[in-house]
Amino acid sequence: MTTTTAFASLEPADLHGRVAELQQIREQALAGPGRKATEAQHARGKLTARERIDLLLDTGSFQEVEPLRRHRAGGFGMEAKRPYTDGVVTGWGTVEGRTVFVYAHDFRIFGGALGEAHAQKIHKIMDMAIAAGCPLVSLNDGAGARIQEGVTALAGYGGIFRRNTQASGVIPQISVILGPCAGGAAYSPALTDFVFMVRDTSQMFITGPDVVKAVTGEEITHNGLGGADVHAQTSGVAHFVYDDEETCLAEVRYLLSLLPSNNRQPPPRTACTDPAARRSPALLDVVPADGNRPYDMSRVIEEIVDDGELMEVHEHWARNIICALARLDGHVVGIVANQPQTLAGVLDIEASEKAARFVQFCDAFSIPILTLLDVPGFLPGVDQEHGGIIRHGAKLLYAYCNASVPRISLVVRKAYGGAYIVMDSQSIGADLTYAWPANEIAVMGADGAANVIFRRQIAQSEDPEATRAELVKEYKSELMHPYYAAERGLVDDVIDPAATREVLIRSLSMLRTKHAALPSRKHGNPPQ
Repeated sequence: MTTTTAFASLEPADLHGRVAELQQIREQALAGPGRKATEAQHARGKLTARERIDLLLDTGSFQEVEPLRRHRAGGFGMEAKRPYTDGVVTGWGTVEGRTVFVYAHDFRIFGGALGEAHAQKIHKIMDMAIAAGCPLVSLNDGAGARIQEGVTALAGYGGIFRRNTQASGVIPQISVILGPCAGGAAYSPALTDFVFMVRDTSQMFITGPDVVKAVTGEEITHNGLGGADVHAQTSGVAHFVYDDEETCLAEVRYLLSLLPSNNRQPPPRTACTDPAARRSPALLDVVPADGNRPYDMSRVIEEIVDDGELMEVHEHWARNIICALARLDGHVVGIVANQPQTLAGVLDIEASEKAARFVQFCDAFSIPILTLLDVPGFLPGVDQEHGGIIRHGAKLLYAYCNASVPRISLVVRKAYGGAYIVMDSQSIGADLTYAWPANEIAVMGADGAANVIFRRQIAQSEDPEATRAELVKEYKSELMHPYYAAERGLVDDVIDPAATREVLIRSLSMLRTKHAALPSRKHGNPPQ
């Protein structure tokens, strides 16, 4: 560990000598604690803080802030261990030419643990990011609070959490977990917009395996408790998960290319070579006319968006709904879509939470929202009701109703019951609603509706099954034909699926200047 520097002289000297002395100090700060510490970091399968920053930012663009900062703590031998940077590298640079602020824990110094000086450096770079109106990326690889510094370390975390909250909805905040992130430290990523993790080397938990065993008797590994796949598939804490740091940081760069710098700027537009009027006849075969047959909604999205490219958020959690960022004619859009391939695309507790937060993010950063519906309703069951499906489903309803960005919904196949209303129906404020010719919009499916409405007639029939089939057919022809909602103004148009891309691009172009005045209030009180 680097110790206190012994300066050659404090006597006046020519500037050449001072510059040479400065260069030595800078080289010491850049080198960190030494070759052995770096080799140990690499042996864990992890890059150093500076190597990670180099991958994240454009080459040569990083400007470091407070590289010579050192702690002032005393006791427990801390006086003899005062390395430069104090275990965190902070500064700014560019990603594809746009300014981005970053801080990266240096696990080689105090295990990346947070102390007073360490926290103050992070506070400063967060304040700078907010003031400049630029995204903030944190590269997390730390052992939590620095025990030797006591309560001042805890206060440092409080300052980070407060700034995370102040920055929420103002600048994009991205947390990249590249090592341990335990205890109170885990709450900062939870407050940010997106969390990236790397398999095998990333872990997040409030209490570690040792504490869990001591309190509950349960034995579990670090990865089993809070590894990347656990948070990507089970808890929903991680939005993205990758096999290595290089791929992970490349994907962070890609995500940043889709986001505006702040809530006062529009999302970046790129040149588009995919024709706006491109037809997609393949869509006529992707979606089965039979409402009970599954298909992959991702294929529908790929056919519609520019070059078939999308970045799916929370891909491995609540897979019955898709949330993704993509482009239409070079403009960024947020896409929410039911996934019939999983649980028939029903809405449940996790799907509602996943979509609600994504809608809120898009609305905060002026990203138009496209909603693709093929939903049979909410998932029935005791577990769902006791788990609060009413409360959690209301989160999605609130998010849509509160969103003022351009909103377009498209009924791909079926949309039943309360789930139809919640998934950005015209009645809750969708600007435009389209439907494909095979759409079915109704309170419930025809079979269920017939069983309710014609229960006695079916029971008294000499051939109940034949009677039921006839009445189901009658119900469909009268109340569930594709043009029923359009005739009543609940759908703006029924469109050819092959022309979907062109219709959506034209509609979004018109809505780009949309302005919605909201009631004056401090803030709403969304369901929790």
